[in-house]
Amino acid sequence: MNRGDPFEPGRIGPVKLSNRIIKSATSEGRSPEGLVTDELIDFHLDYVRGGVGMTTVAYCCVSKEGASAPGQILMSKRAAPGLSKLTDAVHAEGGAISAQLGHGGPVSSKKITGVTAMAPSRMVNPTSLEYCRQISAAEISGVIEHFRDAAVLAADCGFDAVELHFGHNYLPSSFLSPLFNRRRDSYGGGIDARSKLVREIAREVRTAVGGTIAVTAKISMDDGVPGGIDLAESLRTAQLLDADGNLDALELTQGSSVMKQMYLFRGDVPVRDFASVMPQPFKTGVYAFGRKMLGEYPYYNLYMLESARQFVPVMTRTQLILLGGITNYDHMSTGLNEGFDFVAMGRALLREPDLVNSIRDNRAKQTLCTHCNRCMYTVYGRTHCVLDPDAAFGTPDNVESLGMPSAARRAAASAPEIPRTTTDA
Repeated sequence: MNRGDPFEPGRIGPVKLSNRIIKSATSEGRSPEGLVTDELIDFHLDYVRGGVGMTTVAYCCVSKEGASAPGQILMSKRAAPGLSKLTDAVHAEGGAISAQLGHGGPVSSKKITGVTAMAPSRMVNPTSLEYCRQISAAEISGVIEHFRDAAVLAADCGFDAVELHFGHNYLPSSFLSPLFNRRRDSYGGGIDARSKLVREIAREVRTAVGGTIAVTAKISMDDGVPGGIDLAESLRTAQLLDADGNLDALELTQGSSVMKQMYLFRGDVPVRDFASVMPQPFKTGVYAFGRKMLGEYPYYNLYMLESARQFVPVMTRTQLILLGGITNYDHMSTGLNEGFDFVAMGRALLREPDLVNSIRDNRAKQTLCTHCNRCMYTVYGRTHCVLDPDAAFGTPDNVESLGMPSAARRAAASAPEIPRTTTDA
């Protein structure tokens, strides 16, 4: 086998994939009642038909209080029929499908969940300015159980894999951050103690599902937040998870959904687009301070590779998935030749759902994605590339000047801070 060929079959745990290309989790906005819709099914079928080996359903909440945006799927019995319909549809097309399981923690909002958000220690989310209370030890046990139960439900509904969201300063990731985790119990202190929660979640999930499905996790190599997660400590967390042997693969990411959100995305900062959907006084605030809040970081191809390659020599049991600025055959091949087992793509696939097949047919194919990042603000409606709005809304008549329907504008008014996006590179 040519290790650098992304179109060679691959395996993650018990799951065989037709190739080594994964559609990363991108907030979808196609489950307004927290349930699977035909739109959501079609959204993922586009990527499977377009050639990816596995598609990922973004941010399935493990509990009601863990929601980070309106309309996210809640992993519950009520959602099970739709989830099964979704996995059946993907399997009928010969694809594999993963469910990203998450708890928002400090990224959650009382406006959405009806309860005060939780964090490792008391804090104020600097983007939303909402207070977050400290989670209790008993509640930590409950969160671990919620991840376990959500994984079991995913397996029962036919998912091939679950992705545990340990990144972007959502609840598990916030425990890894020395800035947000100032606890004095067994979950706080040095990095080994701060890694306790993610290790316990991974162990509980693996024990519950055994080898029936693949268990992966997304982890931030660093969050771009001063005083937050850094590369050295993230390497230590990854080594601990690897030694435990409860994960089949780690997808390496960067950035935070609490602050400096552009560190994940890199490239253009769509301040004007964000401001356009905000009510006053947030509109003026975003115009004035949006760039400072979001941060400005240049985009370049394979922008996570430099940090991610540090994980290759220290992983002995766990496969690695490379994310970040992967848009063509050479990028994919480079990642695989560097020692990664799979590559993941986000924005480029939003622009061209059939990009993988196009690359298979023409290895010189270049993406149409301009990294304008205007897909970021579409999380207020249905996540899509604004350069191809018909793909998101069905007919041009439904698209307003900014590629967002009036319903999405009303949703933005109820959650006016910078969006808690899980759209990945």
